Amino acid sequence: MKFTEEHEWLTLDGDEVTVGITEHAAEALGDLVFVELPEVGGAVAKGDDAVVIESVKAASDVLIPLDGEITAVNDALDENPALVNEDPLGAAWMFKMKLANPSDYNDLLDEDAYKALIG
Repeated sequence: MKFTEEHEWLTLDGDEVTVGITEHAAEALGDLVFVELPEVGGAVAKGDDAVVIESVKAASDVLIPLDGEITAVNDALDENPALVNEDPLGAAWMFKMKLANPSDYNDLLDEDAYKALIG
C-alpha cells in the first residue's frame, strides 16, 4: 500500500490501482453524508478532482493521484457514504484506475513516510 500527501491510499494490481482515503482523512472529515464518484473511462491527470465528499463538518475533494484512466467506481458508496468512516482502507475504496505509467506508483509515500507526515 502506498499513500499521497493528500491522504489517499493506493494498492497496485498489475497496472491498475485501487484508491481510497486514509483513516486519518476519514476521521478528520467526520460522518460522511454524500460521496460523488468520478465517471468511468476517459483519461485523467494527477491532481484533477476525482471525488467530492461531503460530511457533517465540510466538503472536500479527493484528487487523482497519478495519470491514467478511471476503470471502476465503488457504487456502494452512493447508497452508504458512511462506509468510508466504517472501513476506509477496505470496503470503502472509491475508484480504480489503469495507470499511464505504472512505475509512478513507486514514487508515492510508503507507510512509514505517511505516518511521519501525519505525525
